[in-house]
Amino acid sequence: MISAGCLGHGRCTRWAAQRGQSSTEYVIVCAALALALGLDMNSDTSVLWQLIDAFKSAYANFSYAVSLPG
Repeated sequence: MISAGCLGHGRCTRWAAQRGQSSTEYVIVCAALALALGLDMNSDTSVLWQLIDAFKSAYANFSYAVSLPG
């Protein structure tokens, strides 16, 4: 089976090779961001805990608004 963007025999078009490179860069950036936000997870004032609390509050407000009668 030939994957999308590959011509067979292990040769891929430039587009397919760039798509793989961008996903690798995305993983590296996300890992660095997660590491930077999670460095000081022991305190209640860390950036990551503040972000998690903000998501919880926003979801609670959203679910309340959705549950209101039409």
